[in-house]
Amino acid sequence: MDIKISKAEGSKLKNLNLVNIPFGRYFSDHMLEADFENGEWKNVEIKPYQPLVLSPSIAAIHYGQSIFEGIKAYKNEEGEAFIFRPEDNFKRFNLSAERMQMPTIPKEIFMDGMRALIDLDRNWIPQHENSSLYIRPFMFATDEMIGVRPSDNYKFMIILSPTGPYYNEPLRIYIEEKYVRAAAGGVGFVKAAGNYGASLYATSKAKKLGFDQVLWTDAVEHKYVQECGAMNIFFIIDNIVITPDLSMGTILNGVTRQSAITLLSDMGLTIEERPLSIDEIIDAYKNGKSIEVFVAGTAVTIALIKELQYKDFSMKFDIEKFEHALLLKKWLSDIRETKCADKYNWMWKI
Repeated sequence: MDIKISKAEGSKLKNLNLVNIPFGRYFSDHMLEADFENGEWKNVEIKPYQPLVLSPSIAAIHYGQSIFEGIKAYKNEEGEAFIFRPEDNFKRFNLSAERMQMPTIPKEIFMDGMRALIDLDRNWIPQHENSSLYIRPFMFATDEMIGVRPSDNYKFMIILSPTGPYYNEPLRIYIEEKYVRAAAGGVGFVKAAGNYGASLYATSKAKKLGFDQVLWTDAVEHKYVQECGAMNIFFIIDNIVITPDLSMGTILNGVTRQSAITLLSDMGLTIEERPLSIDEIIDAYKNGKSIEVFVAGTAVTIALIKELQYKDFSMKFDIEKFEHALLLKKWLSDIRETKCADKYNWMWKI
């Protein structure tokens, strides 16, 4: 599609070192912006990264109509740029839009706009190990009025942020029993901004106790594992992969989750997507079964878990004995950096 492009006069990149850059702190020279007005998308433009001028009465601030996605772009040793599975994120973005009573975004704006933006700012893609360009498409309501109803007007944007590894070390996780991330019938399966705001209090309490994140449990019995922070969790118990199923609508269908299931299955492992109770995990641990625990997500890719704390009971895992999780992490990294064949056609070349 025809996208208006206004280039920045200079690049901020000359003053930035992309080695070991922290997650989400710096943003590239340009951004994409589009408006939904009078029932149609218009004003699609790539422009220099800049502040927005917004009314204090816009609906997103007051009523939470705000969604986003997380995607990553990589650059191989030859300098070619690729995006990892963006069409899956496009589909999920529109799923989120429908659940939040927002307009869906046309594919040509989301996909073609993303391609054009990254092509313009391709120098912002780090080529260092465990580094990437984080892509943040998002949409929010812009009606200038106070009233609980779906907005008539919206703004869609894409911004880019170079990043290194999200976590540098294996994780210590606190199993949460009081606070809830999502309940059946809610919006846990979409990337609504409010999901993340609601998670901050419990996460902060866990961090004060020395943990990196919380493992959420179900809203009714606080018995079954859900997501870990904003990530999908996996257990490999005696070579059987178990991850919470999506049937209750409380868990995000992560793109990295889908990828992990595919690769683990191709390793010959049995995959079980089903409810998994804390009691089952503890029993496996006490009975000396082989257990590997890890999380999957766009920001972290694959992060290993070295400890789970449930009430006063601590389960500690020997990361060096993890076999399948480490192989999965390397295989997924090699695909993203085009170091091995992409037989799944996951990489989308810029």
